[in-house]
Amino acid sequence: MQFRTSYIEKQISKLKTNSIKQKWSNKEAVLGVISNSSDPTVAELCGWSGLDFYMIDGEHSPVTTAEVQNIVRACESANTVPLARIRSNDPKLILQFLDAGVMGVMMPGLMTVKDVEDFVKAMKYPPMGERGLGPVRVWDYGFGKMHQAEYVQFANEQTLVLPMIEDIRALEHLPEMCKVSGIDGFIIGPRDLAMSMGFMDGPAHEEVKTVIDQIFKIVLEAGLVIGTVAGTGEQAKALMEKGALFCLNSVQGLIKSSATEFMKGKY
Repeated sequence: MQFRTSYIEKQISKLKTNSIKQKWSNKEAVLGVISNSSDPTVAELCGWSGLDFYMIDGEHSPVTTAEVQNIVRACESANTVPLARIRSNDPKLILQFLDAGVMGVMMPGLMTVKDVEDFVKAMKYPPMGERGLGPVRVWDYGFGKMHQAEYVQFANEQTLVLPMIEDIRALEHLPEMCKVSGIDGFIIGPRDLAMSMGFMDGPAHEEVKTVIDQIFKIVLEAGLVIGTVAGTGEQAKALMEKGALFCLNSVQGLIKSSATEFMKGKY
C-alpha cells in the first residue's frame, strides 16, 4: 500500500509539472502538433508517438470547451503537455481551458502591448494576473495536497503564455511587447503574417522571410522563446539552428506527409 500511494503521488506530480518549461530551462527544443480534432484518441496517439505537446485548436475547429477536459485527460495519460490555441483574448474563455487542465495557451491576433498585458492577466492568478480561482479539475477539485497559496504559486510558474505574431502591424510594437512580465515567448503564424503583407499565396517570399528573421532577432535578444510552424523534420531542424525552441506541425500535415511517403510503396 505504501508503494502504491507513493507511485500515485509521483504520477500526479509529473502530470502537473510542465515538462516544456523544464526543457526550455536546458535550451532544449520541443516539437508537437496543433489539432482540430475533438477526439481524445488522437491526442493519446500523438502523445504515445513521442511528441512533446499536443495543442488543441480552439480557433479554427469545432472543438468546444466541454470537450477540452477529456482531450486533456488523454494528453496526461500519454505524457504529452496539453496546450491550446484559443479563439479570442477573452479571460472567461481562457479560464475554462485552464481550469480543464490546459497548461499553456497560444493566443492569436495580439497586436499591442495592452493586448499582451490583458492576455497575461487572464492566464495568471494574483498577484501576477487576475485569473479567477475555483475548486476545479486542475486544482484536484480542491481535494489535493496543495493548499490554495501553494497551488496559486505553482500554477503561475507552470502555465505557458505564448502570444502569436501574425500581422505585420504588430512588428512595430514587438520590442515593447517583449517587455511584458509573465510571457514565455512568441509564436509566429507565417501564413497570416504573409497575407497581412499582401502575399495571398503563402509565406515563401523573401520579404516575408526577412520579417520572420526580424521577429526572431527581436524576441531572442529579449531572452524569450521563439517558435513557429515546421512542416517537416528538416524544417524543424533548420528553425532550431536559428534559435527556435518551439516547432509545431498539424495533425493533418503529419498524416498527409506520412501517407504520401507510405504510398510510394505502390510505385
